[in-house]
Amino acid sequence: MVYRAIGLMSGSSLDGLDIAYVHLHENAGRWNFEIIMADCYEYDETWRNKLQSATKMSAFDYQLLDVSYGHYLGERVNSFIAENNLQFQVQLVTSHGHTTFHLPEKKMTAQIGNGAALAAVTGINVVNDLRAMDIALGGQGAPIVPIGEKLLFNDFDFFLNLGGIANISFKQNENFIAFDVCAANSILNMLANKTGKTFDEDGEIAVSGNINNKLLEELNRLNYYGKAYPKSLANSFGAETVYPIIENNGLEVPHSMRTYTEHIAIQISNAAKKILKTENEIPENKPQTKTYKLLSTGGGSLNKFLITCIKKHLQELNIEVTVPDENLIKYKEALIMALIGVLRWREENNVLCSVTGSSRNSIGGAVWIGQEA
Repeated sequence: MVYRAIGLMSGSSLDGLDIAYVHLHENAGRWNFEIIMADCYEYDETWRNKLQSATKMSAFDYQLLDVSYGHYLGERVNSFIAENNLQFQVQLVTSHGHTTFHLPEKKMTAQIGNGAALAAVTGINVVNDLRAMDIALGGQGAPIVPIGEKLLFNDFDFFLNLGGIANISFKQNENFIAFDVCAANSILNMLANKTGKTFDEDGEIAVSGNINNKLLEELNRLNYYGKAYPKSLANSFGAETVYPIIENNGLEVPHSMRTYTEHIAIQISNAAKKILKTENEIPENKPQTKTYKLLSTGGGSLNKFLITCIKKHLQELNIEVTVPDENLIKYKEALIMALIGVLRWREENNVLCSVTGSSRNSIGGAVWIGQEA
């Protein structure tokens, strides 16, 4: 059966709203996909400021923003459908929403973007609030993308997403391990903003700087990196924990950028090494001969210098890095949001407890019926 669905993703880097219209085909438990149309709707300054300040609003203003953003999502979906002549073709919209609060230790996570508003504006059935069930079951509520990696990508062992936050997944037989590694594009973009740029294209700013060992060591000592997985990061980690450390060192932007690029590469390598050791993939007192394949997606995968640094650090682990076509780089998460919504519609598990640490696999997502009966 073929499902025609839209996936929406708004990441912590606040570069915009990713929309992907995809065909998902299931046959005897095997899934295939095709990204038919995809686009990114950049946030204007007003929306970027609203989303950045959401956690500092009063409860009343926060609720108003949730509804307003839900209508905004619906309007963007309607524009996307009109621009691509997709009228009467879309069966389901799945929205990740935009993460504001994420406190799994208190069994709470929040993604704004009111599902009822989205369904009302589009007239299409909607699935949203994808993480809440896993959180209620004692999980991290993140990452949730590995279900899509398990069902759609069979040729890789590792999966790396370089978004506002970098996260890594590892497939071992039928088991999946995944966790957030470190802040990534969110920090690089904040540093690029200081030079008047929205991002560091191809890592041109970073490559002109030098690594500052004092800053690098300070960053690598952050407590989060020593925690065992499963674990996850809130968007605030970058802005409230990491960025002040960089600023306090008082370096010129190129040196800060170069140092943080190295930090990302080191933490990704450390994460992969920790997984391989914990899962007994690295033999004791023997040279490692097995080669692993890693698929890198997310906006940071377009940063050629960052990818070069990551490849260098992963070589010692015999991990080969593949960067796919630009469409998959940019819209893999939106594609998987669409799949998660389809699985919810089918009432099938769409969040893996082996990834999140919850008590069981679960069927996550609230359903809003946008179509008239």
